[in-house]
Amino acid sequence: MCGRYAFNATPAQVAEHFGLAACADFAPRFNIPPGNDIPVIRQSPEGQRVLHLLRWGLVPHWAKDPSIGNKLNNSRGESVAEKPSFREAFKRRRCLIPASGFYEWGVQGKVKQPYYISLKSGDLMAMGGLWESWKSPDGEILRTCAVVTTGPNALMQPIHDRMPVILAPEHWQAWLSAPAEDVAGLLAPYTADDMQAWPVDRRVSKAGADDAGMIEPLA
Repeated sequence: MCGRYAFNATPAQVAEHFGLAACADFAPRFNIPPGNDIPVIRQSPEGQRVLHLLRWGLVPHWAKDPSIGNKLNNSRGESVAEKPSFREAFKRRRCLIPASGFYEWGVQGKVKQPYYISLKSGDLMAMGGLWESWKSPDGEILRTCAVVTTGPNALMQPIHDRMPVILAPEHWQAWLSAPAEDVAGLLAPYTADDMQAWPVDRRVSKAGADDAGMIEPLA
């Protein structure tokens, strides 16, 4: 799963890195939990990449109650094309969720130890995502998203049995616009040799903790 991540870039940096035609304003954060409005990159009807803020926790368009989004933060890549909550979004509404890195918890004895995982290059990563629009009975539109996950690579395997789908730059456009059958091969672990991980302070388990110390390796 992916339950926390960091995104400590500026809108200008993100617009340049991802080639955005429009970018909503946002503040850098070091410990983002589900339920927040997060920066999400989608393809506009004109074919341009644009960034808006969407709620993390996908609410299918057919849902009667938006609280279902509390259970749909992640979608397993192995079943995303079939599961009712995600299959329509996978066909038509895929997105990129930019991140500096993400957190995962490994078990050391009886203690859960959080790790921060990022790209060795220091570049921003693009997690594969899905998005949906939900209309409330009074007509209000809620746009939400979920992170697509896959099995672990060699780096992640000792830490956890899941990781986000991470897309290389050459695959961004296909993920946003290609037919679903053409991107099935992207639902795979990212190259372990291009990633790094280190243990971090257990404060990351607290949703209210959010500062640069979150991503610092333990001494």
